[in-house]
Amino acid sequence: MQEFTNWTVETIRKDKLLGAWMEERKFDWIPLIAQCINNILDKNKSVLILTDSEHEWFKNYILSHINHKKLSRPYFPFYSFESFYPSVDNLKTENDIQLIHDLLDTSFPNGYFFWYIGKSQSKRATLAKISKQPFLWLMDEELSNSFYLDSSDEALDIRLLNMYRLFNKTLDGALCAQIDVNK
Repeated sequence: MQEFTNWTVETIRKDKLLGAWMEERKFDWIPLIAQCINNILDKNKSVLILTDSEHEWFKNYILSHINHKKLSRPYFPFYSFESFYPSVDNLKTENDIQLIHDLLDTSFPNGYFFWYIGKSQSKRATLAKISKQPFLWLMDEELSNSFYLDSSDEALDIRLLNMYRLFNKTLDGALCAQIDVNK
């Protein structure tokens, strides 16, 4: 089993599509991805994907690729949050958010966490930010335990696809016991 940091750097360097920028950001990436993979594989938590309206295309991309049959691996519990609560944009009060968390706690007895991708000022971001151990890819706000992105970056869409590519490779590596994300 390979050490996670070394595996990540090697994977980035070998995969010409990922680009050097990911290696530069490895210390931002590694703790977040380790926690996420640990929540999925070791704690059996479900992943609720939530994006701002601009990045819904990316949520759809993730959902159509994460459990694709050509991957020849077990299916993972990734869901669109809107499939549970289509009126997410109508959440107004803390009580509304607490009721949603109560619903999700009942629906996911092994636990869940949000994977939020988008601008930090979105109403949808608030739901994810105040939840337990979210996996945040935030735009235009540097927040601890999140991966910062610049929404004005011309290469943002490519960066998101690169990040998903590395995420998927990490999920495969951890599943096949090539790496231990806890070390």
